[in-house]
Amino acid sequence: MYLETKNISKSYDGKKIIEDININVEKGELVCLLGISGSGKTTLFNIISGLEKPDGDGKVMLKEEDITAQPGKVSYMLQKDLLLPYYTVIQNVSLPLIIKKGLKKKDAIKEAEKFFSVFGIEGTENKYPSALSGGMRQRAALLRTYLSSDDVALLDEPFSALDTITKSAVHNWYLDIMEKIKLTTLFVTHDIDEAILLSDRIYIMGGTPGRITKEIVINEPKPRNNVFTLTEKFLEYKKEIVRALG
Repeated sequence: MYLETKNISKSYDGKKIIEDININVEKGELVCLLGISGSGKTTLFNIISGLEKPDGDGKVMLKEEDITAQPGKVSYMLQKDLLLPYYTVIQNVSLPLIIKKGLKKKDAIKEAEKFFSVFGIEGTENKYPSALSGGMRQRAALLRTYLSSDDVALLDEPFSALDTITKSAVHNWYLDIMEKIKLTTLFVTHDIDEAILLSDRIYIMGGTPGRITKEIVINEPKPRNNVFTLTEKFLEYKKEIVRALG
């Protein structure tokens, strides 16, 4: 297994939030965590990213190494892009190379510049985030996430703030980027259509405390465009997910 959680549970003030979570992500996969609000998805992400420690003997494994409660081993992007408004785009995306990898500012900028064309944001280096569209800001934020750790990206509803047309374009772009840079992704969404369009596998999370209630494999070639959402196969996947969500 590339990324794996083993028996992850977490309680706050005596109340159990998630219980016995066992999931895995193979190298190069895009795996979705789908569930209603309050099922503990963000808590699980905080544990996988090392920001919080699981209860008991729960473990997070990356390439067979125990990375439990070790921040920085996997990159983590929240719903908002969190680009610093007073930094240029190149200054924003090079921050992980300075803070986490210890590069000097000049060297970090030079390294980050190599990826601007790959991520489709060439020409924005010296602009400020306020001058970018929502889609371009997300691309910049995803590049910054990638530079934080080039192995695994945890994405918490990264596309939810985008309009439908922009979201569709960014979906296709992200799948292309994953293929180019061999990125492994685990992401959270509340959007069933998005999960079906992007995922290799979907974990359904629900209950109180939150548990994995079902795993669904999406056996369809990618990229999957919006025409696929009109097919009988898409509707079958959607019905299965709705049933699993209760």
